[in-house]
Amino acid sequence: MKYVSTRGEAPTLAFDDVLLTGLARDGGLYVPESWPHFSTGEIASFASLSYKDLAFQVVQPFIGGAIADADLKSIIDAAYSHFDTDEVAPLTELSDGEWIMELFHGPTLAFKDIAMQFLGPLFDHVLAARDEHICIVAATSGDTGSAAIEACRDRNNIDIFILYPHGRVSDVQRRQMATVVAPNVHTIALQGTFDDCQDTVKALFNDLAFRDRMNLSAVNSINWVRIVAQIVYYFWAALKVSAPAGSVSFAVPTGNFGNVFAGYAAHRMGLPVEQFIVGTNANDILVRFFESGIMEIEAVVPTISPSMDIQISSNFERLLFELYDRDSSMVARTLKAFRLDGQFAVDADILARTRKIFDGGRYTDNQTRALIANHYAKTGELLDPHTAVGLAVSRSHRRNSSTPMVALATAHPAKFPEAVEAASGVYPGLPAHMADLFDRDELINVIPNDLAAVRGFIEDRAKNADRIGGAAP
Repeated sequence: MKYVSTRGEAPTLAFDDVLLTGLARDGGLYVPESWPHFSTGEIASFASLSYKDLAFQVVQPFIGGAIADADLKSIIDAAYSHFDTDEVAPLTELSDGEWIMELFHGPTLAFKDIAMQFLGPLFDHVLAARDEHICIVAATSGDTGSAAIEACRDRNNIDIFILYPHGRVSDVQRRQMATVVAPNVHTIALQGTFDDCQDTVKALFNDLAFRDRMNLSAVNSINWVRIVAQIVYYFWAALKVSAPAGSVSFAVPTGNFGNVFAGYAAHRMGLPVEQFIVGTNANDILVRFFESGIMEIEAVVPTISPSMDIQISSNFERLLFELYDRDSSMVARTLKAFRLDGQFAVDADILARTRKIFDGGRYTDNQTRALIANHYAKTGELLDPHTAVGLAVSRSHRRNSSTPMVALATAHPAKFPEAVEAASGVYPGLPAHMADLFDRDELINVIPNDLAAVRGFIEDRAKNADRIGGAAP
């Protein structure tokens, strides 16, 4: 298995190189040179597997011999031994054919743990084999940062720098990042939006001299291996509710498009998916695209679901690559124009193809609060605001009531306690391992939205700077 850039000007890489590279050197995102595919019979044979064993079957075709099977099994076992349920992603049927999949049973209470806990030991394995050190730089709208820190803390061959938008994440999200005491962990509270954080990270990667000198790597979903790990739970859910005998549909609250693209990847691998519904808040750039074929940047609006307060969805580039029939030059031209003009449009036939499987719906803060309140009144269960958006669109945009619908619960309600309490009247408590979170000391490094300032902070703090990028010119 080899990997190519969506923009066509970067080297073709093997799996382990893609892991360490993150963003392609031409600014594009890596994708498989061709999609692995499972037959109906093969998918059926997975039905009785544990989550760990299913993960091996789904991930192994992407490895391409870069990691021995026995080592991959050990890495997967290490990854999913830190969840509070052996199922990793348990499913509950809410009503006839309507399911919710809980993806927040990892150490930081969000779906990002499912990929990050895989990346941590995977990085260790590859770096130890190569005797290399990397400097991870990542942007977060809240959950990626804490999950990445938990996965990478205290690892000798990694320095990790997390940029988050100052004042635009929840108190729990911020404290999960800023209270970690580890010599290789550094947080940056950037004075801007998540899109500014993401732009800064991409600019650092596109500064090739800095990138090579610091040996930069990524854990954002621009890193293909993040997507690989997330593909697994789509197979897991489908096997529990319908597949391969019948189709399944998914409702996914999303901002950066990585989570739902993992579902699309599962579909390309043979999983029978009828519909993906993208749920957003007022920052509805994705929904507007699915409605009109026009992607147009607007101002970011702060909401009670801050992880979706995004206007530039990085992973959409991977879908665009597929919609343009893998024409990398077309992708590059389109995204260059998008950066210059703040918008682009696709042809009617491409929009029609997209809408065969994708729909999108937006929900305001008041609508989200109402759903949280109603769900609690009916079930006694609390939802976080992002999950509430996903459940809302699963009901409002579901095409076929006979096809099972799985809504993805992406975060524990305790990650957004004020919003949940305002909606339901109930304050969700943190689990025991985080009970003292608000008693821990915080270290908040507020830095201007300035590339040079961020670059200087990273250069000053990288604890193994004498080793970083030693082989680079």
